[in-house]
Amino acid sequence: MKFLSVTVAAAALLAGIYGMAPAAHASDAGDFLIRGRALVVAPDVGSSLSLGGAGIPGHTDISTAIVPEVDFSYFFTDSIAAELIAGTTPHNVKASGTPLGKVDLGNVWLLPPTLTFQYHFMPHEKISPYIGVGVNYTLFYGVDKGDALGLKYDNTFGYAFQAGVDYKLDDHWSLNLDLKKLMLNTTATVNAGLGTPIKADVDINPWLVGFGVGYRF
Repeated sequence: MKFLSVTVAAAALLAGIYGMAPAAHASDAGDFLIRGRALVVAPDVGSSLSLGGAGIPGHTDISTAIVPEVDFSYFFTDSIAAELIAGTTPHNVKASGTPLGKVDLGNVWLLPPTLTFQYHFMPHEKISPYIGVGVNYTLFYGVDKGDALGLKYDNTFGYAFQAGVDYKLDDHWSLNLDLKKLMLNTTATVNAGLGTPIKADVDINPWLVGFGVGYRF
């Protein structure tokens, strides 16, 4: 709720600053918009570990990644659109403060297709801010188990919140700045050679910050 309050306030501020600007290139119902972005994926990790159902000391750490990303938007009306993002990110995972000390859990790839529904506040202006909300399904693949004897991540659904702004260069091309927050939780099952697997309940909750260029047709 705090994130939504901030994004709405930011969008309202932009609307106040640019609302009196002359109309620019129209954004119309039925348009498609394709963007390519450079994306920073920064996990905001919280976690707990358990062995045989009992809690044990320790937590997990997941690295930040920078990757290319492609997204596709369709405008149902001048202001309402749906966006689907496609991208995949590699991350290094470690468990720290455990009874075994620091454990390298290797690398894992995340494939998090995310669908958001957006409201564009000023679709006919040169600068057009928007907010969005949607759903995400994250698949974990390419697991390198690191120091563990075995490692498995559960695929999972989550929510997505979004805010961004388009800066239109002409009738087709635009620049874009986009911020997303994914509410993403998974369970990692670690075989550390203790007989009973260690369960890690991990809130990944990454921030996705993207900057790129779009083409509308």
